[in-house]
Amino acid sequence: MTPDRIDEAAGLRWITPGWPAPKGIFAASTLRSGGVSEGEYAALNLGDHVGDEATAVQANRQRLLQALTLPAPPHWLTQVHGVTCVDVAASTPGCEADASVTTQPGVVSAVLTADCLPLLLCDKKGGAVAAVHAGWRGLAAGVIESTIAGLGRDRTLMAWLGPAIGPRRFEVGAEVRAAFIARDAAAAAAFTPGEGGRWWADIYRLATGILQKQGVNDIYGGQWCTVSSPENFYSYRRDGVTGRMATLIWIDD
Repeated sequence: MTPDRIDEAAGLRWITPGWPAPKGIFAASTLRSGGVSEGEYAALNLGDHVGDEATAVQANRQRLLQALTLPAPPHWLTQVHGVTCVDVAASTPGCEADASVTTQPGVVSAVLTADCLPLLLCDKKGGAVAAVHAGWRGLAAGVIESTIAGLGRDRTLMAWLGPAIGPRRFEVGAEVRAAFIARDAAAAAAFTPGEGGRWWADIYRLATGILQKQGVNDIYGGQWCTVSSPENFYSYRRDGVTGRMATLIWIDD
């Protein structure tokens, strides 16, 4: 398996997924360096809902557009930890959703994260892509399933799991474990006992199990931990007030 790699241009750094995506499919997951935001948001904060200066966020988004030579500005969503998946071409920027799909070249699906799992899906024939914001609530409620339905069940897909909170950093209560086991008893394997009735959750393993149940077996990524690498990633669990990274995918036009 080809490992993910870190690329750089115009002072910005991002992860390029190490997956065998078809020709014409491009994807990236930003690191936090290279922007103009300051303080808790330093430096490439791309979230406009976290308290950062609006002018700084807009400048960072413009830098992203130029550094990655994106074909168009990303289709940003108002993420609500739900299961709604929208078609980029049929929705307005800023709509409430936690995933977007597209079959059209030249448009960019994107999600913002800072511990939640950013998940990319790609048709092996290159005809469709999706970006998913998959926190535990969305995973438990079915955001992966709704996104695959949005892409079309007749497609053969591959997935990439981007930077998220690692399995020895994600401490949850018993109710979180119970929510996953209620939908699939096999999810118990993704939880390790902690102290005081709490559990360590492996969000990568949870997402992998759901993908496999949906027939997606070509799964890549899953080796980054946002909490453990403050120089590279924002982390809400670690810092509270913080910025957001973007994970993007598009079909070249």
